[in-house]
Amino acid sequence: MKESKEGITVKKEENMPEWYEQAVQKAELADFAPISGFMVIKPRGYAIWENIQNYFNKRIKFYGVKNTYFPLLIPESYFKREAEHAKGFEPELAWVQKDEGERLAIRPTSETIIHDFFSKWIRSYRDLPLRINQWCNILRWEVKQTKLFLRSREFLWQEGHCAYETEEECEKEVLLILEEYRKLAEEILAIPVLVGEKTEKERFAGAKRTYTIEALMPDGKALQLGTSHNLGQGFSKVFNVKFLGKDEKEHLVWLSSWGFSTRLIGAIVMAHGDNKGLVLPPAVSPLQITIIPILTKKDKEKVLKKCQEIKEALEKNFTVEIDSREDYSPGWKFNEQELYGTPLRIELGPKDLEKDQVVLVRRDLNTKKIIKTYQLKKEVEALLDTIQKSLYVNAKRFLDSSIVEVKAWEEFLKTVKDKKITLASFCGEVECEDYIKSETDGATSRCIKEVTSGKCIKCNNKAKYKVYFSKSY
Repeated sequence: MKESKEGITVKKEENMPEWYEQAVQKAELADFAPISGFMVIKPRGYAIWENIQNYFNKRIKFYGVKNTYFPLLIPESYFKREAEHAKGFEPELAWVQKDEGERLAIRPTSETIIHDFFSKWIRSYRDLPLRINQWCNILRWEVKQTKLFLRSREFLWQEGHCAYETEEECEKEVLLILEEYRKLAEEILAIPVLVGEKTEKERFAGAKRTYTIEALMPDGKALQLGTSHNLGQGFSKVFNVKFLGKDEKEHLVWLSSWGFSTRLIGAIVMAHGDNKGLVLPPAVSPLQITIIPILTKKDKEKVLKKCQEIKEALEKNFTVEIDSREDYSPGWKFNEQELYGTPLRIELGPKDLEKDQVVLVRRDLNTKKIIKTYQLKKEVEALLDTIQKSLYVNAKRFLDSSIVEVKAWEEFLKTVKDKKITLASFCGEVECEDYIKSETDGATSRCIKEVTSGKCIKCNNKAKYKVYFSKSY
């Protein structure tokens, strides 16, 4: 068989958009669908999503959240009940036109239909708190340039929806989920994030407060990885979600919603990948270890037998495969695994067999280490842990070095131009934020760092917060 797979042909630092597209496609994570803005998630890409799902399902079930499923189509009248929500999503809605009766929207998010059912399911304080989540697909008719995983019209996500007796309980769990998102990003994906509340302009349509985790990609653009919303009682009023309290009076419930999407896969690719391809964190990699035998006619059976022994010893704790294909050279296989981003490679040939040793190759550093076979399990465990932590440390160093606090508007403009995250005092007004976006060719607030005094960086009025600004995906 001809060895025809071509590696990535552009450098990440020279042409990030083209590098990213090649990395995603050539590493077999996803491909473009025949309809503009849509994608096909291939098995290797979906395996990453499954690993994220498996991790996060355990976390939310610990808090009593139960998975469920709601319809794809939502009646138009549901959106019209909450005016701010309807206005916020109207440009992105895709409609199914019935022959008669009202139009049906393909869900851009499910607050409306879920809250309608909450009004039927919740009667008493005994029914609260109510915590549900669904893993599903979403359709938002983006008009911006789409990009595999990072910004597509259809994507997969989880959306949690909860109801509470009090605002205090609601706010507590909104922040609890935000912290779970931070842990997912930093401890599992190895991506450091900024954590904070969104400004009024960037708040989720219909929410009282929106909190976010924001990452910075190597090209200097921010990427929102997850949001958690205190919806207040606005949706409760329009959908009549009430309960009889312990005081035997009727009360409106307090609602929250929270979600992240397959955008996380794009973030992993962009944050950690290099010019050879993907560099996957062991915690989410579809395959943690690939064993590549160096075969000769004389020692083929012995080498393969030893590879199988090693696989059986390791697969109790790790995901392991042997690449024993004979139509491809070892060098070709090495390059393929580097393209795929497999965290650890084990090489074993006749000479290694004689010396009772193996060669370990780290994908993140592309360094080799020769160890005795009896040391393998302990070394593999330590190396995978080191790789996971090292990816985070390097990404954190980049994030920290990219944040610049400024005091004057001229500094603000320069920092945005230099593709940095700009930290500045801000008044919080929507009109002022619109000015900032228009005069910087697209810089928006990412999240609030802290409350402050002083003067706004743009309008010079009294500042409310220190806010992170940058261009974004």
